[in-house]
Amino acid sequence: MTKRLLTCAVAAGPLFVLVSLVQSLTRPGFNLLHQPVSMLTLGDLGWIQRTNFLLTGALYVIGAFGLRRALRGQPGGRCGPILMGLVAGLAGGGVFLPDAGNGFPVGARAGIPSSMSLHGVVHMVCGSVAFLSLIALCFVLGHHFARVRQGGWAVGGRISGTLFALCLLSAGAPGGTLALFVGGSIAFIFVSAASGKVMIREYDVVSSVFG
Repeated sequence: MTKRLLTCAVAAGPLFVLVSLVQSLTRPGFNLLHQPVSMLTLGDLGWIQRTNFLLTGALYVIGAFGLRRALRGQPGGRCGPILMGLVAGLAGGGVFLPDAGNGFPVGARAGIPSSMSLHGVVHMVCGSVAFLSLIALCFVLGHHFARVRQGGWAVGGRISGTLFALCLLSAGAPGGTLALFVGGSIAFIFVSAASGKVMIREYDVVSSVFG
């Protein structure tokens, strides 16, 4: 059961990154240099990205239960699953949509909207909670691996969290939306890889006990 639950955590990050990247390269009028991938929820094909947000959030909720089972009694065993559950706040991005702007969808006014709708505000709050939790999760997993003497994974967690934090801070600068996507992708992939590492280790322990 733990292995199956953690499989969801492994799949969540690559799914979100891949679906977002494909759309960013194929949706007319979209440019990662000017628009965040959350704006892909708008327009006629917005249902694809909305589904991506919802499905990714659901996978992280399920994966959090697997991480809790796998890390019970170990460093990060309490904070890690909670943070992974908060990353599922991405699902809010599939329900509460951002305001159109910066020329997307096609036909929308250029520039940032002068005011935000309630949906836009809630969307930003959900995204902020998810991103900050993802950064913290990278550091918590890094701490876990440091405590169990897996130094390479520990360094990977700290680097991933730091890079995403720096990219998040630069999101408002020119090209910041691209930096945000790259930094977020690194963090998502690390969490998926780390979940896979924990899953393999859990499976090895079970195998050694039961032959």
